[in-house]
Amino acid sequence: MTQLRFLLNDTEVALTEVGASDTLLDHLRIARRLTGTKEGCAEGDCGACTVLAGRMTAEGLIYEPVNACIRLLASCHATHIVTIEHLRGPDGGLHPVQAAMVAHHGSQCGFCTPGIVMALYALWMTSPAADATAIETALQGNICRCTGYEPIIKAALAAHAVGGQLQDALAIEREAVSARLAAMRQGRVTLARGADRALIPADNDDLAQLLLDEPQATLVAGATDVGLWVTKFMRDISPAIFIGHLMKDIRVEDGTLHLGAGVTYAEAAPLIARHIPAAHDYWLRIGGWQVRSMGTIGANIANGSPIGDTPPLLIALGARIVLRRGAERRELPLEEFFLGYGKQDRQPGEFVEEVQIPTRPGARIAAYKVSKRRDSDITSAACGICIETEGETIRSARIAFGGMAATPKRARAAEAALEGQPFAEATFQAAAEALAEDFQPLTDMRASAEYRALVAKNLIRRFWLEQSEPGLPVRLRHDGEIAA
Repeated sequence: MTQLRFLLNDTEVALTEVGASDTLLDHLRIARRLTGTKEGCAEGDCGACTVLAGRMTAEGLIYEPVNACIRLLASCHATHIVTIEHLRGPDGGLHPVQAAMVAHHGSQCGFCTPGIVMALYALWMTSPAADATAIETALQGNICRCTGYEPIIKAALAAHAVGGQLQDALAIEREAVSARLAAMRQGRVTLARGADRALIPADNDDLAQLLLDEPQATLVAGATDVGLWVTKFMRDISPAIFIGHLMKDIRVEDGTLHLGAGVTYAEAAPLIARHIPAAHDYWLRIGGWQVRSMGTIGANIANGSPIGDTPPLLIALGARIVLRRGAERRELPLEEFFLGYGKQDRQPGEFVEEVQIPTRPGARIAAYKVSKRRDSDITSAACGICIETEGETIRSARIAFGGMAATPKRARAAEAALEGQPFAEATFQAAAEALAEDFQPLTDMRASAEYRALVAKNLIRRFWLEQSEPGLPVRLRHDGEIAA
């Protein structure tokens, strides 16, 4: 196929001239004049550009909030893109979310309002009885400088109070939309605008062949990083192979989560909550809801960033990855994948196909993230810890940090200070001091070397406090009160 096909509100779109770097936001605002979707940051941070993307899954059609500013147009193939202009109530007037925002004065300057409404609309569809905590989580990726959020949260609570009492247009049209989207996903799609090329493989095998034919191509999954290459650095990513619809397999086998590399953070979140509950809060600090709906675990690993959110936790758990080149596959521990800054153990034409995460039942597990802003911010330092004990003795210890070295890295000296020792404060104090042998962090715009070194020590101490006194208050709840 040489056409990009998707639904935009109630209209079917078919495009032949599409480049790899074309963004959904530009198409909406410039080509379609749907200017309710705003450009604020152009990096997926502020949420003013939020729209919904409907896609077919094994469970049927689902709608998720996404950032149109970094969502590349080619990745919209066989999806249903819904903008603020498509919202309406049963009588054709305001949708309950919109009406509640008016009634509770949830909009002031109005610039961010469409994106906020779309995020709340996504929550309204998926969680009719959402409470204030769920609403705050849904709004992690939406920045509003006017309201202080209180009237927005009141509006969302009011909208959810009537959410289960009516069916809106997307609910009524779901069966028809599902059929239309299913008919669009047929074979490989080849697109071009001049020399700017975008390729959409039909399946995993087609991807493997495409990468053999085009080993230097840019792989684009959720574009939460690649999108910034386009909008901020004006990089040429052509030819680009769009893979966000592939490698979605999920299974749990012998205490291990097997996740296809294309599984998004949002798709994995229920599994993390169920099988590794100690990491659930950490998982919800990966970007905002829009980023978690787009970004994939495999791409977060393959990107090789020293401040990627998932590697410290996954390394601490002993995760392994499966790499594929053509029909050949190989498996290796995750920590061995990272060779140096910007360098991974991946050959031309090879890609991450699967991530295997041991759930470690009975282990003491924790994951921590330190950033300038609590929600939807880039990591200054991150830590994953997995301790297994026999009685009061530490049998094994795995500790990994991000933001402390050129790659995500295990703290081998700290681990050695723990293994075979009593589970006691002095033991963890010794491990904290041993971190000086493991890391010599750098100073950058996110944190100084001294701050990172001190934070790393304190995270080891925090782990001891949390594990030794489970009821000890060590963090703030969403309402500002101290919680365990």
